[in-house]
Amino acid sequence: MLDQTAALAAVKTYLLDLQDRICTGLGALDGQAFHEDSWVREEGGGGRSRVLAGGQVFEQAGVNFSDVQGSRLPPAATAKRPELEGRAFHAMGVSLVVHPLNPYAPTSHANVRFFIASKPGAEPVWWFGGGFDLTPYYGFDEDAVHWHRTAQAACAPFGEEVYPRYKQWCDDYFHLKHRQEQRGIGGLFFDDLNEWGFEQSFAFMRSVGDHYLPAILPIIERRHALPYGERERDFQLYRRGRYVEFNLVYDRGTIFGLQTGGRTESILMSLPPNVRWRYNWQPAPGTPEARLYERYIKPRDWLGET
Repeated sequence: MLDQTAALAAVKTYLLDLQDRICTGLGALDGQAFHEDSWVREEGGGGRSRVLAGGQVFEQAGVNFSDVQGSRLPPAATAKRPELEGRAFHAMGVSLVVHPLNPYAPTSHANVRFFIASKPGAEPVWWFGGGFDLTPYYGFDEDAVHWHRTAQAACAPFGEEVYPRYKQWCDDYFHLKHRQEQRGIGGLFFDDLNEWGFEQSFAFMRSVGDHYLPAILPIIERRHALPYGERERDFQLYRRGRYVEFNLVYDRGTIFGLQTGGRTESILMSLPPNVRWRYNWQPAPGTPEARLYERYIKPRDWLGET
């Protein structure tokens, strides 16, 4: 039987430390510190949101820790698990989205989370979820291979089949159905993880969280100072529109946060500060912008190809 108090305490300690480490790593690269807001949720719990805006490297980076409780799981959490309907919940996690200023540097997202759903007279149901994914505007094979090698390294101690399984899940999840496009080049995505038992599942969540900085920092270091012009900036802002569409239409974390009456500023900090839409725009054939569509925002076996 799971010791809920001990489990929640262990996960919370890890998540707070992870938030600290990620903010330290990103802030050191930018040269600017994160601004922190601590908040309390009326129904139970709270969190601390950290945002770096208008930096030298990052146009906006948000790293949010939340620890919330409620008397009833919202539809976003029970749509695929109707047996949990009516249960109280305790959820905590770290979620981040980083939007660099330079169009050659990709947007990145990571999330790790833990849920417990309970009701009187029944065993609690718990699970872990999370992952990380990369959304380039101008693709580089070197970056894609590094990102996926790091994702594979996060999974390797847990079995050879883990990376292919969660890489495929990521490709399936970060898909804009209404546009028949991938959001980016993928990475890892997992949810409802409890079949390994608490200790092993928690260890896997930690491995995913710990591999985010080794995955993203070398890429940003290579790209953030590349020269660019208005053309590249314009395309970056256009493609950011796809990011907004996914987060507002499909993203489970966004929907869960809004359905549970979460702190709106923290939930929507994933959105880019500047974005542009155009009616029926298409890239010219043979351009770097067209290459993004042709090579990068399609599911690929980046490790198998190398």
